[in-house]
Amino acid sequence: MTDSAPYTGAASARPSASDLKPLAGWRVIVPRGGPWGDGVAATLRSKGASPVVAPMINFAPTDDAPALERALAKLADGGYDWVTITSATTVDVLSSHRAVIPAGTKVAAVGETTAAALTAAGYHADIVPSEENSAVGLLKEWEEATDGTVPLSILALRSAIAKQVLSVGLTRIGHHVDAVVAYRTIGVPVAQKVIDDVRAGVVNAVLVTSGSVAEQVQEQLGPIPESIVVACIGPQTARDARSIGLRVDVVADARSAESLIDAIVTVANARR
Repeated sequence: MTDSAPYTGAASARPSASDLKPLAGWRVIVPRGGPWGDGVAATLRSKGASPVVAPMINFAPTDDAPALERALAKLADGGYDWVTITSATTVDVLSSHRAVIPAGTKVAAVGETTAAALTAAGYHADIVPSEENSAVGLLKEWEEATDGTVPLSILALRSAIAKQVLSVGLTRIGHHVDAVVAYRTIGVPVAQKVIDDVRAGVVNAVLVTSGSVAEQVQEQLGPIPESIVVACIGPQTARDARSIGLRVDVVADARSAESLIDAIVTVANARR
C-alpha cells in the first residue's frame, strides 16, 4: 500500500509548450542596443522568440555643453529643489559628467525604467508616477507629491527633440524651471538584411520604444506589412507613431519592457 494518490489524468497538471514558449517561431525586431536591448533580447529568447537587435537611434552630446555644465554645477551646489529625469539616457549623461545630486535636492523620474537606472547609477528617485509613466503622468501627480508647494526651483533635463510638456506644465503652475538639453538623439541606419526581411514579411513584430524610434521605423522600414505587429511601449509613443503615419497594432499597458513583451505575447496567443 502506498500513500501516493493515483494519477487522474488532469490536463491542467502540465503546462503546454505554448504556455512555456508563447513566442516560439516569432522574429522580433528590437530597435535599441546596449543593456536595454540585451535585456529585452534575453527575455524574448526565454519566451521562444528570435530577437533581431537592430539599433535605430543613438545618443550624442548636447550642442550646448556649457549650458549643461552650468546647470549641473548649480545642481551640485544645491541650487535646485528638484531635478526631473525623463529617460535612462539622461541618467547616463549624469553619470558621465559625475554629476552630484545633493541630499536636499529631490528627484522626479518619469517611470520605473528611469527610476531603476537612477538607482543603478547611485542616485535616487523621490517621485515615480503611479499610473502613467510619462511627463503627463508626472504632471498629474506632481502637486500631490510636493504638497502643492509653490514656487520650487526645478532643473528639467531633456533630449533635444523631446516635447517640453513637463517644463511648460511646471512653469504654468508657478515653478521656476531651467529646461536644459542633456543630449541629442540621432538616427542609426539598420542593416539592409533587416529592411529586406521586413519587406518580405519574415519578421513577426517590431518594437517601438519612443517617438524617435517610431520616426526611424517609419523612415527606414515603412510601410510595415500588415502581417507584422507594430507594438508601442505606451500611449504617448503610440500617439507619436500615429502622428507620423506609422501603424500601431498594440500598445503596452505600462511603459516598461516587460509590459511591451507581454503585449506581443497577448497577440501571439490570440493568433494561435
